Amino acid sequence: MNLFEPWFIAPISALISILMGLYLYHYINKQDSGTKKMQEISSAIREGANAFLRREYTILAVFVFAVAILLGIFLPEPIWTSNNLTQNLSRSIAYIFGAFCSASAGFFGMDVATRANAKAANGAREGLNKAFTIGFRGGAVMGLSVVGFSLLGLSVVYAITRDVQVVLAFSFGASALALFAKAGGGIYTKTADISADLVGKVELGIPEDDPRNPAVIADNVGDNVGDVAGMGADLADSYIASIVAVMILGQILGQVEIPLILAGLGAIASLIGVAIVRVGKKGNPGRALNMGTYLTCVIFAVVAYFMLSYLEVDLRIWGATLVGLIAGVIIGITSDYYTSIDRMPVIKTAETCKSGTALNIITGFSYGLHSVFPPLVGIGIAAAVAYFLCDPIGEGYAVFGVGMAAMGMLSIVGMIVASDAYGPIVDNAKGVAEQAGLGEEVIAITDKLDAAGNTAKAITKGFAIGAAGLTVLALLAAFKQIAEQVLREMYNNPSLTVDFNLMNPVVLLGAFIGLAIPPVFSAMLMLGVGKNAHRMIAEIRRQFREIPGLKEGKEGVKPDYARCVDIATVGALKELLPASILAIVATLAVGFLGGIEALGGYLAGSIFSGLLFALLMSNAGGLWDNAKKYIEAGAFGGKGSEAHKAAVVGDTVGDPFKDTAGPSLNTLICVMSLVASLFAALIAQNNLLKLLGLA
Repeated sequence: MNLFEPWFIAPISALISILMGLYLYHYINKQDSGTKKMQEISSAIREGANAFLRREYTILAVFVFAVAILLGIFLPEPIWTSNNLTQNLSRSIAYIFGAFCSASAGFFGMDVATRANAKAANGAREGLNKAFTIGFRGGAVMGLSVVGFSLLGLSVVYAITRDVQVVLAFSFGASALALFAKAGGGIYTKTADISADLVGKVELGIPEDDPRNPAVIADNVGDNVGDVAGMGADLADSYIASIVAVMILGQILGQVEIPLILAGLGAIASLIGVAIVRVGKKGNPGRALNMGTYLTCVIFAVVAYFMLSYLEVDLRIWGATLVGLIAGVIIGITSDYYTSIDRMPVIKTAETCKSGTALNIITGFSYGLHSVFPPLVGIGIAAAVAYFLCDPIGEGYAVFGVGMAAMGMLSIVGMIVASDAYGPIVDNAKGVAEQAGLGEEVIAITDKLDAAGNTAKAITKGFAIGAAGLTVLALLAAFKQIAEQVLREMYNNPSLTVDFNLMNPVVLLGAFIGLAIPPVFSAMLMLGVGKNAHRMIAEIRRQFREIPGLKEGKEGVKPDYARCVDIATVGALKELLPASILAIVATLAVGFLGGIEALGGYLAGSIFSGLLFALLMSNAGGLWDNAKKYIEAGAFGGKGSEAHKAAVVGDTVGDPFKDTAGPSLNTLICVMSLVASLFAALIAQNNLLKLLGLA
């Protein structure tokens, strides 16, 4: 090994990201948390969030170790037939390490987010600039943690083993934990949000973050466990999976380290982007966040060009990376158009609220359907351009180009997560300001920050879904490559190929099953939200009914916040396991029953329906949310009007769309693809069709 190899830029930039995250963490901690009341509210949110994560991670630790044992027994081959048990052990350890890195990034980022909320609210007393800086730097800790822990962990595994299959096990660990974290956090946050809105706003006509509402602390907690810890784990999953997919595709091309180099450059670009984001005293927070994203893209494109030129890599590979980066920006702009509070779809949807809830839901859902066309076409065009751009380089480079496009889209993940995590921080800051009675001027500033956060979250979800789309296409190609390699060795035929032709009934059967999994998974998560919200609504009504003086807001009368936090926690953990386990069990069942061809069709089907549903639900949900906020700003009768009540109901429909099911789907299809790739060899050798002599 040379003293310095180009791919070392990955662990070096990862360490710098972690150190920068620690510096910003220290900066946040130094800020004033405001009055005693503000500190109490912030402390309650932090305690609730930490309690949920502790219970969730305790349950998931059991699952992680159980799966690690199974991996150790069966992969890369059953231990009773293996001559090298070290390979089995290395996959188990890598899997546990991947889950640990994903959990660490989520916990670290969420911890600072729960500290930053009161500090941002207190900063709003000094003005927009101070509050924005605290909110964004708090989010940046999450972004830099995702990049740092993910890239450092991946680099360590590669440095020790130099085995891409072991790195694949690391990625599966990160993805499996991300699926549980996103599903559990999403169920928790929407249980509390829906319950608080339906009883508080619709039935009693009290403000969103009124301290009289027993669910208000659970709602604030949910913003953190769902939109910070959950979303961070989600993007860490896509980020790691995209790098691993390209490493697998690059293995036979001698380009296995190129994705690590580009990931390191992307981390550096994100560090610069985080450092330059600023907003003036009367500036526009949304514009500042978007400009930070665009400048980060430009910085990455430039440094990637010079690095690949220096390494004498064919610049068509850089072109494929650039295609993915541009596609990510376009998907983000599309999400911005369909979800932004000052755009036509939101305004038109808000206007329909004057005619009642039904038209609001019909209009919002229709615009959600509209919104899937541009990004799906964008993903398709990006994949096709990258494919044909790199095809002339040589055999295998076409699909490698598609993987590089996914890398390009996820290269600036540090900046993307920073903007995303900013959203729940300023949302909580608004809640703290209202509960602590800081006055209309301060609340107006936090409202402005919150509106920018909602749009930023919609854009980042579009980015995440688009990136997952290209990533799973690369993972599908990686699965095909692994399967072909195994089958060639099995049948001693170096020219054997695997074809996922839809005219093959086995492939078609797999495709139909794959198409069905994402909607079934979504339904299970949203039914979980509904069942849990039903329990919490009953508890909120009970407290308003049985606690004297609570509804009137008498001094010294407080609701039992802890009871609602507990309902959300227990219900979320109960509901997340069946849906999440479905993804793994169904994938293995299709593989071991139908073989490699059925599994290829299954993955393709899940990719298509998963992307469609993810985009639809994320964009429709964001649109309904901002339609409500548009009315709350004074349009069509403002707060308390009939239009407002219709908008609140529409928003409660959109909540599990955009924050539970929608963003969980890109993690779902990544997990399914990784499971298929990990077990490809075992499935090729042991499946029902082969046993019956039909394959």
